[in-house]
Amino acid sequence: MQDDLTRRGFLNAASLSVMLPGAGAALATADRPSPAAIPHALGGPLAEPKQGRLKVAALASTYYYLSHAYHIVGRFLDGFVVNDGRGHFRPDVEISSLYIEQFPDGVAPSGVGDLGRAKAAEHGVRLSPTIEDALTLGSGELAVDAILLIAEHGDYPLNEKLQKRYPRGAYFREVLDVVRRSGRGVPVFIDKHLSYDRSEAAEMIASARELGVPLMAGSSLPVTWRIPHLEVPLGKTWQDALVASRGEIEIFGFHALETLQCMVERRDRGGKPQGVVAVTYLEGDAVWEAGDAGRWSWDLLDEALSRSYTRNPGDVQQNTRDFVHPAGRPTFLQPVAFLVEYADGFEGTVLILNGHVDDTTIASRVVNDDGTPTDVSTLVYLPAPPGADFFTPLVLRIEDFFRTGHPPYPAERTQLTGGILDVALESRIRGSVRIETPELASIDYEAPEDSGFIQAPVANPKPNPWP
Repeated sequence: MQDDLTRRGFLNAASLSVMLPGAGAALATADRPSPAAIPHALGGPLAEPKQGRLKVAALASTYYYLSHAYHIVGRFLDGFVVNDGRGHFRPDVEISSLYIEQFPDGVAPSGVGDLGRAKAAEHGVRLSPTIEDALTLGSGELAVDAILLIAEHGDYPLNEKLQKRYPRGAYFREVLDVVRRSGRGVPVFIDKHLSYDRSEAAEMIASARELGVPLMAGSSLPVTWRIPHLEVPLGKTWQDALVASRGEIEIFGFHALETLQCMVERRDRGGKPQGVVAVTYLEGDAVWEAGDAGRWSWDLLDEALSRSYTRNPGDVQQNTRDFVHPAGRPTFLQPVAFLVEYADGFEGTVLILNGHVDDTTIASRVVNDDGTPTDVSTLVYLPAPPGADFFTPLVLRIEDFFRTGHPPYPAERTQLTGGILDVALESRIRGSVRIETPELASIDYEAPEDSGFIQAPVANPKPNPWP
């Protein structure tokens, strides 16, 4: 499996072009808004920030055009536009060191290959030969205030579940070695999964807790734009939830499950943990048969699809049947379903509908205060590359986390999301059997009151003088 496709690129890789120029490098620190301005864009409170310019070590599996390191580290280096009145914004963060494991030659969508070394030279960033050097800046002791861990993209093997064996866990263990030796922990952000393996993810959570390392993980979907805005109050009774999404079942399955979890975690669980007791994978006609049998709701599918910006005309069953996988990609029958059974009895569904949609929407049935159920829905909006502006709210939240040491949501959310995906892919290779998950059942955390999705407009909101 190649890993050089962006979220939109799964269905339209040829649309990629040149990213915005790095004009933010010349932006003076004095032009940066005060931290108090950040909640205006994000919609949530900011804890007491750490003062001064933070030193951050960036650990990347690879760094090429449109890779995750390009989008995340690049925003810290060059700044970005936030359409809440401040314009071009540059985080008051110094990327002090950059470790890159792999330097590809012409493997990126553009054919350019490595950009990390050039970026490091342009911005005067220490290009570290090892993770230890990146964290210690050659001093032998932890010498940075925070760590970006971006092990997404690169040449790594697939296992039988179609999971790419990214070295997030291995990188994190090297971080913890320096933390132990130095006797102090600093905030660590891990991009996307904690690990492809649910056992390793559990060990990472436990180790971070033991050593006092503040931990944030996940992707942009929980904090990107929701169109229309949707914030279900905490403690409501939820009857059902369904995500309609697209893409490869491992890469994009994580995003779809993350969308489900960041919403349903707000439900009244009756004192039960957030955890999941069983997961089932279905594909092809078995998905439609499950809908007809009431295992997921056709009405909620219609509600979710009503928010899609990319919905294909025609019948969803025919459109998914007509879908052709890109050459060289793993193939699987369309559509795909993940059926998720929670510890409190709630059930949620993810449908992967390649050929019918190329975005991610969610619909939920929530009980009003008067006892009547109401269907609510939203599009989890991901602006397309080259800008891929969904990284903007994520970087804003990462900076907030680095300054306060408090993640915007518990890392256990990402642990649970990645664990569900791991089990779903296991169910696939075992013939779509229902797999009970005692290792996920006891995972528990409380959802934040403010879910943290960005409130600033997607683009310039100024009206034109004529209608």
